[in-house]
Amino acid sequence: MSYAIINGAIVPESEAKVLISDLSIQRGYGIFDYFRTRAGQPVFLEDHLDRFYHSASVMRLSPEVDRERLKHLLAELIEINGAPNAGIRITLTGGYSENGYTLAAPNLLITLAPYHYDPASFDKGIKLVTHDFQRQLPEVKTIDYLQAIYLQPFIREHEADDVLYHQNGAVRECPRANFWAVTENGTLVTPADRILKGVTRKMILGMEDLRPQAAHLPLSALSTAREAFITSTTKIVTPVTHIDGLPIGSGRPGPVAKAIFDRLLGMRGGYE
Repeated sequence: MSYAIINGAIVPESEAKVLISDLSIQRGYGIFDYFRTRAGQPVFLEDHLDRFYHSASVMRLSPEVDRERLKHLLAELIEINGAPNAGIRITLTGGYSENGYTLAAPNLLITLAPYHYDPASFDKGIKLVTHDFQRQLPEVKTIDYLQAIYLQPFIREHEADDVLYHQNGAVRECPRANFWAVTENGTLVTPADRILKGVTRKMILGMEDLRPQAAHLPLSALSTAREAFITSTTKIVTPVTHIDGLPIGSGRPGPVAKAIFDRLLGMRGGYE
């Protein structure tokens, strides 16, 4: 039996419910964060909690649990589920609104599911198709994935695996991942603003020997890029082989992506 947490109470997952008056249902209002465990230990938990509480603050949601209490609840959930390698999602909703529009006391939902990553997926890579779109409140990890889900037929029609957002000629992000490119002159760049700043992105920006830059990345620069890849908690480093049907570099995973991938997998307490 799998267990979840609702407002501090551990319950069987089948009993983990919220009322239909919750603003997450009525208006799609809420935030979440997602992290992995390895051998029963959270991976980069402090970074994920930093982002969770930042998102809550921006969205004017006040969790009833403080950071230490939340960490204790997470430890309990990991232990009772007995899944050493898992993905954990922390969701904070807009609460039970009296009129379906006004914020109320948030509901805190924590769910866990087994997680397995196959390193062989790196060699396959993915294909992206571009789309002109800018997410609302991009620095917040909201539960709003309306555009990404709406575009799924568009993605399939273009024989792609995912979509890459851009706005006013500037690359932004994928719906569930940050984007990186190695430019024509060999510079490693990730878009600097109007994106969700991922935890894996943060780790790579800290690799000073690679001289990564968070900067403006023109959409036009992708046609001459040496390589490209996306990063996230679940995708780690996934090479991008084609964008809009055209190959990036050789059309195969590149050496910079591979070097970063190997380093992240070997990081103690991290992705290995």
